[in-house]
Amino acid sequence: QVQLVESGGGLVQAGGSLRLSCTASGLNFSSYGLGWFRRTPGKKREFVGGISYNGGGAYYGDSVKGRFTISRDNAKNTVYLQMNSLKPEDTAVYYCAATFGLQLVYASEYDYWGQGTQVTVSS
Repeated sequence: QVQLVESGGGLVQAGGSLRLSCTASGLNFSSYGLGWFRRTPGKKREFVGGISYNGGGAYYGDSVKGRFTISRDNAKNTVYLQMNSLKPEDTAVYYCAATFGLQLVYASEYDYWGQGTQVTVSS
């Protein structure tokens, strides 16, 4: 079956960096667009970033533009989220997801989801 497994979360001070990884299995990875979303208690799921199936296009939520970078390595079936200049408001559970469609921004377009990894940014 399809599995997406995130890693790399943790506790970091404001201004610091983290890199999240998400490794997929059970799907033709290079055919899927990939995205990162996050959720905090009491808030709805927020789009963080997405990358097209071939890596040719990357898109970001307004709150992370210029600080976060999404990338993928199709040979390793892995998508990354490099997070720099972290702020306390970036604290959330981060989820990776895979979509066979072309829309990357909307959570409803995604077919598979990981279990999430906690990122906590202290002030």
